[in-house]
Amino acid sequence: PVQAGCIPPMLAGKDVIAKAPTGTGKTMAFGLPIIERMDRESEAVQALILAPTRELAMQITQELREVAVYHEGLRVVCLYGGEPIGKQINALKRKPQIVVATPGRLSDHMKRRTVTVKEVQTVVLDEADRMLDMGFIHDVTRILDKIPNRKNLGMFSATISREVMDISWVYQRDPEEITVQATKENKPDILQYRIEVPSDQKVDTIARIITGEKLERVMCFCNTKGSTERLTKFLQMRGLDAQCIHGDIPQRKREAVMALFREGKLRVFVATDVAARGIDVDDVDAVFNYDVPDENEYYIHRIGRTGRAKRHGVAYTLLSDFPSRMRLDDIARNTRSQIISAAVDENGHVEPEKK
Repeated sequence: PVQAGCIPPMLAGKDVIAKAPTGTGKTMAFGLPIIERMDRESEAVQALILAPTRELAMQITQELREVAVYHEGLRVVCLYGGEPIGKQINALKRKPQIVVATPGRLSDHMKRRTVTVKEVQTVVLDEADRMLDMGFIHDVTRILDKIPNRKNLGMFSATISREVMDISWVYQRDPEEITVQATKENKPDILQYRIEVPSDQKVDTIARIITGEKLERVMCFCNTKGSTERLTKFLQMRGLDAQCIHGDIPQRKREAVMALFREGKLRVFVATDVAARGIDVDDVDAVFNYDVPDENEYYIHRIGRTGRAKRHGVAYTLLSDFPSRMRLDDIARNTRSQIISAAVDENGHVEPEKK
């Protein structure tokens, strides 16, 4: 649906603001029109795609390159922090027509004049809400201000916040507004459980469920870097193949861990919300919320990692105190989620509690 709504106006060079749930094919909604409109004979950067995290930037680049192989002479480069800038400068010498970047690293390249944006015609802000939430608004506006010949701006977001609308009002001209509702066809089939357990038993509970329910590919979410480290260590001590990523882990190691998970070679993937952005794996058996997320949208993004591609998914949220229970009640109310109270037996099987 998002592709059907966005591709025609993007091809026509119109501005677009699209609100669409996670996993609805947003990348191709802007990627295909960009590729079709490229002048492959040119050595200038003609399209710029901004993403909030390096993981998402890499994911977009990978998807675009899979299509670009059918368009001879089309070059795509990815720029993000955490990688030596010299390596990226060498990649830019290949004269890419499409640049995918995080705002901070692109700003660095623009200051060094290793990227020229004066011939950019199309700009896309992907996950615009998250980008602005993460404090990139000044980088984004500075970048947009330096693109004089821009023909169209596409903004793609799971939610349209006031900050997203502010950018739209200033930088878009009569944009096509596209909203993709979570219909029965694209609404994921996710069973959501809430499990009350003392805080010192949370790790054992997760390990018991993974083993008892025979879960082969699992994502666990924590609110802090320290929690991801501790949870990973304790799961490993219980014999589970677990690894984690967060903002303090070197980029090369993060990429290696994500590759293992994508390839099905890692059973338990533990992450913070920001670090997990851009992970796109269809067959995740279950998601665990070790901590209740701080934002309603984080909850939707987390559980949306399972139940993809018309598969059945399960999400477990562990509650160990009154504030976490109140927070989950608030999330359930605001997201209209049906979250079932459940208990875990000694064999690790999860059963809904009888009312």
